[in-house]
Amino acid sequence: MADYVLAIDQGTTSSRAIVFDHGGTIVAVGQLEHDQIFPKAGWVEHNPEQIWNNIREVVGIALTRANITKDDLAAVGITNQRETAVVWDKTTGKPVYNAIVWQDTRTQKIVDQLGGSEGADKYKAKVGLPLATYFSGPKVKWILDNVEGARDAAEKGDLLFGNTDTWTLWNLTGGVDGGVHVTDVTNASRTMLMDLDTLQWDESIASDMGIPLSMLPEIRSSSEVYGNGRKHGMLDGVPIAGILGDQQAATFGQACFEVGTAKNTYGTGNFMLLNTGTEKVPSKNGLLTTVCYKIGDQAPVYALEGSIAVTGSLVQWLRDNLGMFTDAPDIEWLAHKVDDNGGAYFVPAFSGLFAPYWRPDARGALVGLTRYVNRNHIARAALEATAFQTREVLDAMNADSGVDLTELKVDGGMTANDLLMQFQADQLGVPVVRPKVAETTALGAAYAAGIAVGFWSGEQDVIDNWAEDKRWTPDVDQGERERLYRNWKKAVSKTLDWVDDDVEQ
Repeated sequence: MADYVLAIDQGTTSSRAIVFDHGGTIVAVGQLEHDQIFPKAGWVEHNPEQIWNNIREVVGIALTRANITKDDLAAVGITNQRETAVVWDKTTGKPVYNAIVWQDTRTQKIVDQLGGSEGADKYKAKVGLPLATYFSGPKVKWILDNVEGARDAAEKGDLLFGNTDTWTLWNLTGGVDGGVHVTDVTNASRTMLMDLDTLQWDESIASDMGIPLSMLPEIRSSSEVYGNGRKHGMLDGVPIAGILGDQQAATFGQACFEVGTAKNTYGTGNFMLLNTGTEKVPSKNGLLTTVCYKIGDQAPVYALEGSIAVTGSLVQWLRDNLGMFTDAPDIEWLAHKVDDNGGAYFVPAFSGLFAPYWRPDARGALVGLTRYVNRNHIARAALEATAFQTREVLDAMNADSGVDLTELKVDGGMTANDLLMQFQADQLGVPVVRPKVAETTALGAAYAAGIAVGFWSGEQDVIDNWAEDKRWTPDVDQGERERLYRNWKKAVSKTLDWVDDDVEQ
């Protein structure tokens, strides 16, 4: 009997395979990092073949550590870094270019040209997104415009596109030998190419971007059987039955099924999603309207999202680029050595500013420096930047929804940082709550797959499995809270208008 579900979490910095039991508990994990490729300032790439090789390896590691085989698996779910675009040749299975990552800003000129006189909101009513370098569509256009022979091959029908969920699924189900070319509604909603009402590709937008419809995967729900694992592979015959973009997967894993419930994931970037039910709510405050999930034939559920480009990756940058510490968790040890930020504020606008500003011209800045400031203050300022950015998104969410959140569910690697979580609660003025299983992204994908094959009966099983691990409550003087936030806003203003027309973007 199949007692487990496997989730494949293809993330920005690593790929993981996690085995879950029926109680939603982690049984075993396999994880491998992949290379972060920076060919130029503002360019971020991954090697899709390295990612696929890593996925195969981590699946083997997880199954071995769990001491199980494919016969013990009821289903496989996929979750992934969204907006990261892969274009490959369907006859050879080879990518025509590296994956262009969601953080990459090379498409700014394409974005400006597409907007023309109508500007960044040209397609927003249809797709829920502003024109920005963040999303997949312009990345595909860049590949077709800049890789020799790519456009001809695409127009002949030889090239396929997908976010990394589609690349993973296609390879898992056979690749050149019958691989399934499918994505789910949550990933499709991050391309700028899907109509939020019809849940289908919009031909006119694809035409504007010069993307042949033949490249685009079929759009399906987040929870259904798409295909089975390839013959003679480790997952031979196992149903691949769930796909959710990473942030939607975390929302699902956090059991945010009621309208008005929200979660915030602390990863490479930060992403807060608020369930708005079957109604898509247009944002007036710099948020994105996106699909939250769709279970089989049920109506789609929508969300408002606040996307922050750089949070955990700022910690990586301090570690790898500046050598401030050896291990990422050491940042908390440094920050604990001081009582405050010493007047220093760190705005990590490395890829411009995402929500709620959408300012591609911004660049990172460390301000408020005096001779008093040391590396401990800078470490603290880096952590505080995550909390300040989250507060900006929460304020926008409260304004858009008309309902103030009473608590925030949190997940992701940075939630292990007590200093950050307490500061987050202090800045938000509401409790911050972490679940027992903090790997909610992989868990959400597992649930979607398990529901599709009857391993779990539905959302109620997810709710029943969710359990609180820790809660941080606000504990700060209101005047101090507002003083810090006011100075943060001042710091943000110093990052704007940095990129000029004659500066490489």
